[in-house]
Amino acid sequence: MGKIRMGMIGGGEGAFIGAVHRMAAYLDGQFELVCGAFNSDPLRSKKSGKDLHLPDQRVYSDWQTMLEVEAQLPEDTRMQCVSIVTPNHLHFAPAKASIVKGFSVICDKPLCLTMEEAEELQSLVHKYDCVFALTHNYTGYPMVKQAKAMISNGDLGKIKKVVIAYPQGWLSSRIESTGQKQASWRTDPKKSGIAGSIGDIGTHAENISEYITGLKIDSLCADISTLVDGRLLDDDGNMLLRFNNGAKGLMYVSQISAGEENNLQISIYGEKGGLSWKQMSPNSLKVQWLDKPTQIFRSGGPGLYPIASKACRLPAGHPEGYIEAFANIYSEVANAIRKKKQSGKVVLSDYDFPTINDGVRGMRFIYKAIESGNSHDKWVKF
Repeated sequence: MGKIRMGMIGGGEGAFIGAVHRMAAYLDGQFELVCGAFNSDPLRSKKSGKDLHLPDQRVYSDWQTMLEVEAQLPEDTRMQCVSIVTPNHLHFAPAKASIVKGFSVICDKPLCLTMEEAEELQSLVHKYDCVFALTHNYTGYPMVKQAKAMISNGDLGKIKKVVIAYPQGWLSSRIESTGQKQASWRTDPKKSGIAGSIGDIGTHAENISEYITGLKIDSLCADISTLVDGRLLDDDGNMLLRFNNGAKGLMYVSQISAGEENNLQISIYGEKGGLSWKQMSPNSLKVQWLDKPTQIFRSGGPGLYPIASKACRLPAGHPEGYIEAFANIYSEVANAIRKKKQSGKVVLSDYDFPTINDGVRGMRFIYKAIESGNSHDKWVKF
């Protein structure tokens, strides 16, 4: 098939995540950006398209026009998938329209604004047999995959304890009142939904805990807070978790932990030992055993399971990071799109990327965390 032809909705000038998605899509030579509606302002969309060296006729004033025009182009010319990199409240409508028109979808997280929207998208993905990926990018790190493989293989024995922390400090003051773009929409209920930090980074913590362990959160007890005066959504959360195998968990999510950058970290303990991984030192996985010396696994190094080795691009000692983790998701999606094109169907369990089902679980996590945070009973069934 050659490169997958990709369109983009959102991600124009001044947007952080759009550039990240483009770098990830380009990294392995699997995708080609052929069109886009990059901003709700048509002039800014055109300028972004020009900066990206796209033909003027393939830079659209709005996503509705893009989908309509692209769907009418010859099969060997029109885009094959769309990357949606808008704020939360602008995920649902273009995702729904793209699915119905037969385009594959790569969507930023969380999935959408409401639980009802999430369930409708899930139904449509299954109805139209759509390749739909959600960019929980932290699952793309080689050492996260190594941790997953070790647990899946039973190396740690039965999992008993999961501890996840995701502290940031960038919202320690009310910077949304200054017009800071990234803060403004994340703290606005109309654009972010019912949650702030829980939706923005809590869903990453939920997703990576389930991805690595292979377990599901069964119930949770949450203390959710808004600690900056005047803020409309939560900026801090602390939770107890119960998993479906009986394991217990702790989760700490915060965007007001002053001085922290993007310090996602997870520790998982089984019958035979425990492992820990930190996003800010992503090329190392520490494994501590009950009856033998501590091991440190390294990206590109020896002793890795195939799923981890496959995710490495460079020899040991050559750092790989955030963009590469994103790119691992994009490359797996490209493989799935090609398979569907060739055979007419695809078994998504054969591929290693977050799906619509992960997106729905993420939305359910948001709702249950907020429900528990507002409840005097606290424990709620997931």
